[in-house]
Amino acid sequence: QVQLAESGGGSVEAGGSLRLACAASGLNRARNCMGWFRQVEGKEREWVATINTDGGTPWYADSVKGRFTISHDNAKSTVYLQMNSLKPAESAMYYCASSPGWCTVGTIRGEDRDFTYWGQGTQVTVSS
Repeated sequence: QVQLAESGGGSVEAGGSLRLACAASGLNRARNCMGWFRQVEGKEREWVATINTDGGTPWYADSVKGRFTISHDNAKSTVYLQMNSLKPAESAMYYCASSPGWCTVGTIRGEDRDFTYWGQGTQVTVSS
């Protein structure tokens, strides 16, 4: 059974940084596609970033390019999201997601229906 457990959320002032972690267990494939999404209550889920677990170029939403970095530690089966220069509008629940195999056009574009497994989320609050 695949489980994704996010951690690292919290409260930070505008301009600050947080690093989220997503510990994965039960992934059967040697290669998986991992993504981060965020959602404000009452609004649609928004894609943030995607990466293959065997490395390669990550993909980012335009709104976070240059400020956020997604990475993966195979030894720890953990994907990270380093978030810098955070803005109050980025306060949201942040979710980790995965899909077996290579990242597809859909997962690179951040189409959430193309991700198979989801974590429970970790809350990020950015104060002005």
